[in-house]
Amino acid sequence: MNGYWASLCGGMLIGLSAAAFLLLDGRIAGISGIVGRLLLGQDRSLNGAFVLGLLLGPVAYLGAFGDWPVVRIAVPLPLVILAGFLVGFGTRMGSGCTSGHGVMGLARLSPRSMAAVATFMATGILTVTLMRIAGL
Repeated sequence: MNGYWASLCGGMLIGLSAAAFLLLDGRIAGISGIVGRLLLGQDRSLNGAFVLGLLLGPVAYLGAFGDWPVVRIAVPLPLVILAGFLVGFGTRMGSGCTSGHGVMGLARLSPRSMAAVATFMATGILTVTLMRIAGL
C-alpha cells in the first residue's frame, strides 16, 4: 500500500479543498474557471490564493514524502502543447473541466456533469487506444 499513499493523500486534499471552497465561498472549485477569472482580474485574492495553493502542491509533497514528485512525460513536447490547447478548448465547450465536473459535479449529482465526465472518459479511452495503435 505504500506506493498509493501519495495518491490517497492527494485525493483527500483535493476533496477537502473543493468542499471547503464550496462551504466557505459557495462556489464550485473548477480549476479552469478559477484560472480564467484570475486572468480576467476577477476576485484576485481568492482565485490567486487557490492557484498559489495548486502551485505549492509539489512543495507540500516534498515536505510530506522527502522527495519531489516524479513526473514522466513520454510524448514529444509539440503533442503536449496540442493536448493543452485541446483541453482548454474542451473546458470552454463543456462549460467546465474535470475538477469542476468530476469532483464537484458528480458529488452534487449534476446530470450535466455526469454527461461531461462520461464524455471525458470516453474521449480519453479512445485517445489512448488510437495513440497505442499509432505507436505513440
